[in-house]
Amino acid sequence: MTENQKVPKRISQTVLNSLKGGVVPRIGLPYITVGRKSEIEALLRDVDIITEGGASFRFIVGRYGSGKTFLLQTIRNYVMDRGFIVADADLSPERRLQGTHGQGLATYRELIGNLSTKTKPEGGALTLILDRWISAVQSEALAETGLKPGDPALSDATEKKIYAVTSAVSELVHGFEFGKLLAKYYRAYVDGNDDEKGKVVRWFRGEYATKGESKEALGVNIIITDDDWYEYLKLFAAFFRLAGYAGMLILVDELVNIFKIPNTITRQYNYEKMLTMYNDTLQGKAKYLGVIMCATPQALEDKRRGIYSYEALRSRLSEGRFSRPGSRDLLAPVIRLEALTAEEMLVLCEKLTGMHAGLYGYESKLTTDDLVTFLKIEYERIGADTNITPREVIRDFIELLDILYQNPEIPVAELLRSEEFTYAKSEAVSDEAETGYTEFTI
Repeated sequence: MTENQKVPKRISQTVLNSLKGGVVPRIGLPYITVGRKSEIEALLRDVDIITEGGASFRFIVGRYGSGKTFLLQTIRNYVMDRGFIVADADLSPERRLQGTHGQGLATYRELIGNLSTKTKPEGGALTLILDRWISAVQSEALAETGLKPGDPALSDATEKKIYAVTSAVSELVHGFEFGKLLAKYYRAYVDGNDDEKGKVVRWFRGEYATKGESKEALGVNIIITDDDWYEYLKLFAAFFRLAGYAGMLILVDELVNIFKIPNTITRQYNYEKMLTMYNDTLQGKAKYLGVIMCATPQALEDKRRGIYSYEALRSRLSEGRFSRPGSRDLLAPVIRLEALTAEEMLVLCEKLTGMHAGLYGYESKLTTDDLVTFLKIEYERIGADTNITPREVIRDFIELLDILYQNPEIPVAELLRSEEFTYAKSEAVSDEAETGYTEFTI
C-alpha cells in the first residue's frame, strides 16, 4: 500500500459520502483523481487559448457512470485556480438550450446562479464579482493618482476607469444596455443603494419577465429572453476579462435530456442553438469563453434523435477514419472517455482506503492483494466487460470499507469470498479452470 495522503476530515467526509451516493463531490477531487491525464491536458490546452482571447467548444462523451461529471468537476477546479469564472448547469425537462416555455432562459438563470470563483466555489458569485471589480478599480485609481479617499478628483478618476470598461462592453451585441446597467450598479455601489444594486443583479440573472417591468425598474427597455440568452454569456465573458479574470468556462451536463425530447421540431431547435454556440466559438465570434458539454454515446450518435440527427452537427463532430479506441484524437471537438485501466482503479482504491482510514481513525487491514481480489470480483460480474463503470465499482468499494470498519472481527478474505459479495460472478468465470479464462491482472 502507498503511504496515506493526509486529507482534512471535512473533505474526506464529503468525498466518501458523495461517491457512495453515486454523485461527484465538488471539493476534494485532487485527492482522488487518477487517470484522465491525456483528457485533462487536452482541455487545459483549450484553457490556454481562452486566456489569450480565443474560445473553445468540446463535447465529453461517455456512458453513465464513466466519469464525465468527474472530469468536468476536475477541470472546473483547475481553471478556478487559474483565475477563471465557471458557470455550470445540468439540463433537464425544465432546462434546455431552446424552448417554447422559457426552458432556454431557465438554463441561463441556472448558469448565472452557479457562477463560481476560486474564493466562492459553491456558486452565487455574481454580486461578489461586481463588488470586487468596483473595489479593484477604486484601488487602482487611488494608487495611480495618489489622492486621498473622499477627494472628488479620485471619484472622477474612478468613474473614467469604470466607463472605459462599460464602453468596451457596449461595442458588442446587446452591449449598450449591458454597459448601461454596469454603470448603474457602480453608482448604486457608491451611493450605498442596495435596492438599486439588487434590481440590476435581478436583470443580469434574467429575472424580469417583461420589458415594461424592466423599463419601470431600471429604465432599460430590454430583457434577456429564451432566444438571446447565449449572447449575454458572451458579454459576461468579455466583462469578466475586463474585470481582471482570465476568462469564463461554461459547463453543461446531461445533454441526454435533449435526446429525450419527444417533439422532433423542438429537438431540432435545441440542436440549432447548439450549432450556433459551436460555430461562434470556432469562428472567433466569442472571446475568453469556453464551453464543455457532456453526453452519452447514444445522445450523440443516434441518427434519429441524437446530436447526429442534425446533419450540420454530425458533419462537424463525427470522427475520421483513423480514430479508434486506444488512439483517439483528443484535439477533435468530441472527447470519448476510455475506461479506466485496472491499474488506475487499483490506485483509486488505495487512495479511498487511506481517506476512509484517516476519517475514522483506524489502521486499514486491506492489502494490495485484497484490493486486487476485490477488483477481480467486480470485473468478473456478468456483463462487466461492457456495462460496469467506475461509479459502480467505487460505490461497492466504499460499502466494503464501511462494513469492514463497523465489523473489524470479520477477516477481509472471508468477506470477499462470501456468497453475498460474489453472487454476480459469471458462470463462465466460475468455470475458469476448465475453460482457460484469462485472469484479471494488475
